[in-house]
Amino acid sequence: MRKSLLLVGAFLTVAAMAQAKEVVPEPVVVEEAPVQIVEKEVIVYRDKEEGFRPNGYVDLQYRWYGDTEGQNEDRGDAPKDPTAWNKANNYSRIQLQGKINMTEKQALEYRIRTYDELDKEDERINKSGTDTRLRYFYNHGYLGDSKVNLTSRVHYRNNGHDDNSQELEYQARFNFAEYMFNNDYVKTTDFTVAPKYGYSWGDDNSSDYDNQLGVDLYTFHELSWGFTAEFNVYATQHFYGQDQYFDSVDKKEDKNFTVDVEAYLYHTLPLYANGNLSIDFNNEGGYDAYNWSAEKKFGTAHRDGKYVNELEPTDKGVGKDNSKYEVYLLSTIQANYQVTPNFLVYAAAGAEYRDWTNTSGSSASNWRWQPTAFAGFKTTF
Repeated sequence: MRKSLLLVGAFLTVAAMAQAKEVVPEPVVVEEAPVQIVEKEVIVYRDKEEGFRPNGYVDLQYRWYGDTEGQNEDRGDAPKDPTAWNKANNYSRIQLQGKINMTEKQALEYRIRTYDELDKEDERINKSGTDTRLRYFYNHGYLGDSKVNLTSRVHYRNNGHDDNSQELEYQARFNFAEYMFNNDYVKTTDFTVAPKYGYSWGDDNSSDYDNQLGVDLYTFHELSWGFTAEFNVYATQHFYGQDQYFDSVDKKEDKNFTVDVEAYLYHTLPLYANGNLSIDFNNEGGYDAYNWSAEKKFGTAHRDGKYVNELEPTDKGVGKDNSKYEVYLLSTIQANYQVTPNFLVYAAAGAEYRDWTNTSGSSASNWRWQPTAFAGFKTTF
């Protein structure tokens, strides 16, 4: 009996183990689908960088100058003299000027003025002929690590008057503007020191020339309330090909040192603006210019009771003063119409108030008004 129970127990144990073996599931193997990465082509659009293209402007202007105030009036016991105050009266000027930036470093400025007498019957010495001025610039950039900009300038001019004299000049222009003091009220945009060499000559004689060495100063300042200011100094040592008469008809000099000073103040007051039309009140004035000479070359010298214009032609360079100056004020009202973003037409009218007689500049009676008007257009490209 005992053996039977042992056999039954063993059998049950084997059966339970077999049943437990059947319950445990077999491991399931899951096969993952392969992952495919598809890269899409990305197109990036960028603005094409345009290279330098020539640019500049063209300005064409017609200007009229009228009779200076009191020009033809009798003055007491003196007969009327149409050249008493101002020798340039009742004439016109056509001016073509502009600038071409040929490359990033090179530029050309041009100015051509043609004068025409409008009253040929009067005894006046008016301006006439064509005055041509050309200036070529090459910007060398900053000097080393400094903020001093160097620009070379070559200047040519033919004044087109009776003597038809011409001049050629080279300048090395060092601009120190970025070192100048600037604040909310004063901003210096130009402070240029320019050593120079120049040569001028007349067409009538090959020995009638003037070698020039010197240095110039050019400054320009932006001020508050619509004002700007300009101050220039030109210091020049002259070496003449022909001896010059100065303070004596018996004395000649082959050299001279001169200093010319210009000082201008400009102001623009907007009066009206509507769309493309604007009207401004413009004023400018100052010394135009103050001239000083080591030799006496200004004023009217005389000999034996005869004034210079009564002497022989070789005596007409004689002067009695070392300096002269002219001070002026020009006021105009100007209308501007912007036809297109690149095309402007304008017209203005006003008058210039100037001390025309330099020899007695302290006398207020020598100040006279001369009316003027001009019109033109300016286009940029």
